[in-house]
Order: sequence, then C-alpha cells, then structure tokens
Amino acid sequence: MAKLYFYYASMNAGKSTNLLQADFNYRERGMATMLWTAAIDDRGGEKAIESRIGLNAQAHRFDSETDLWGRVVAAHAVEPLSCVLVDEAQFLSKAQVWQLARIADEAGIPVLCYGLRTDFQGELFEGAAALLGIADSLVELKAVCHCGRKATMNLRVDHSGAAVKAGAQTEIGGNDRYVALCRKHFSEAMNP
Repeated sequence: MAKLYFYYASMNAGKSTNLLQADFNYRERGMATMLWTAAIDDRGGEKAIESRIGLNAQAHRFDSETDLWGRVVAAHAVEPLSCVLVDEAQFLSKAQVWQLARIADEAGIPVLCYGLRTDFQGELFEGAAALLGIADSLVELKAVCHCGRKATMNLRVDHSGAAVKAGAQTEIGGNDRYVALCRKHFSEAMNP
C-alpha cells in the first residue's frame, strides 16, 4: 500500500538532497517519478529543485491554486508513476496535503514530501501542520547547530546577522537570510 511521507527538518539539513537521491533511485530502476516544488521559490530558475551541494532537477511548480490530485492523476494516465516527490512542502495548503494523501490512498502512488516544520518564529507552516497530522510516516532529518546540538529552528537574520523577530511568515532565502539553530540558541537570539 502506498504511503504519504513527510521528511522535515530545519534549514540546511539536506532535504532537497535527500529528495533528489530518492528520485535518482527510482529513475535508476526505470521507474517514472513526478517532482514538485513551490512556485514561490524561484531561486533555482529552470532547475526548480536545487540542493546546496550542487544536485538539481527540473520540477513542476505548485501554488495555492494547483490541483495536485488532477495533475498527478492525469500524468499517471499517460505514464504510470512510481512516486511523487514534493520539495518545499511547508508551502502546501491543507487541501493540497489531503490531495496528496488521496494520491497515495486511491491512486496507489507513494508521495514523499520534504519541507520545513516551522518558520522563523517557531510557528508551524500550514502544509507542515497538515502533514504532521495525517502523514503515514514522519521522518526528521538532522541539521547541526553551531554548538553541535541538533538544529530544529530556523532563525531569520538581517543583512548584519541580527535576528529578525517580525515579518511575513514566508521570505525566500538561503544561508544569507537563515541560520539553523538548536532551540536554546534560537531562544537566546530571539530574546537576548
């Protein structure tokens, strides 16, 4: 039976790298996959999914209006899919997470989602909250804080490296805007 998986972590834990490795494993065995990533994150350009270590792949882009069920089932009718992989899954809507669950349950296609659990203020993203609630399998990927402890938080920083404490939940950026920290060092940065 196909399952809905959620691989979550803080920034810089290798989520995209893991997704691209899983995709490679399927394709190496002659199996078709379908990759998705958030349209809001256009840093990769044509190579929609790009890891910090240089791996990349083209992918379909979703926004809040994308009917994932319809798009995946239509593609599956043309070429049977062995797996659907979703990067930046925190940007999914709750309804889209349920569509992905339906893909696993009714279409019988495993769905592997990769994303952040929380934002720069420690609040759950909508897609992450839904995935944490209904995914068949939850897997935490590990990142490392500067102190050596497991990094579970994403600190947004300004151009001088100071903690940003307010603002929109979503601001696209990499190492220039975010630092992965353990909860202790995140709390110290947010409440000096």
